[in-house]
Amino acid sequence: MKPTHLCSALFFLVLPALGYAAPASTTTKQGKQDNRARDVKITAAQIETIAPKSKSCADAPAPGECATSEQAAANIGKSFETYKVTSAAEQAAVIGLMAFESLDFEYNRNHFPGVPGQGSMFAFAFAFAFYVHALRGRSARMRAEGEADCVGIRLARNMQSPAFNAKYAASLPALADKLKGVSGDPTGVLDLLLSNEEYDFGSGAWFLTTQCSQDVRSELQSGSEAGWQKFISSCVGTDANEERKAYWTRAVQALGV
Repeated sequence: MKPTHLCSALFFLVLPALGYAAPASTTTKQGKQDNRARDVKITAAQIETIAPKSKSCADAPAPGECATSEQAAANIGKSFETYKVTSAAEQAAVIGLMAFESLDFEYNRNHFPGVPGQGSMFAFAFAFAFYVHALRGRSARMRAEGEADCVGIRLARNMQSPAFNAKYAASLPALADKLKGVSGDPTGVLDLLLSNEEYDFGSGAWFLTTQCSQDVRSELQSGSEAGWQKFISSCVGTDANEERKAYWTRAVQALGV
């Protein structure tokens, strides 16, 4: 997930070795501290501001995958409590990215191009750039954006590549016994994560606190656009484009960063 210039399929074979960034605390360098720290409670109204289509799953394009703003708010809030993410700026960055990648929380698996075992709430895989633009009541359409850029693939809540899903699942004590039965099976691991909404929505906070460097988190906690761009490009390993920025901007407004 770190080097964005590696597009070879062989890159996926070494992803497990890339989790070298030490977990970072929320303490920042002097002059960059986020003084807008807040509690971990997230409301449905805030989620709807960030992801307008999340108010209802009535017209969801993928049956069984959609989550409402109520579900998202409750479980994202729990994840922030679990991983001690109290910086409003960090919370906004995580929620904005989750909402973007899952198309307003309508998907929890990767559909385009359909990588086995890859979620969608935090889809940090590297491949050709495919973005899905969906309007309520219309079919989603794919648009290739660039011919050889390494960027995140949209469509899912969990959003992580199979390698990072394996690391995330291994960090959850409650899954220890069940993981033995799906060893080497990316889809099986993802199924375990999706079977529990707290795990499904928890990967964003987990990734931020265990895979992003202290330097990235310090910049992100400042609440600046530059800090958000560094988080997206240096830690997530994808493009801080206008589409992602639009979600981040709404998240910043919703959380009062």
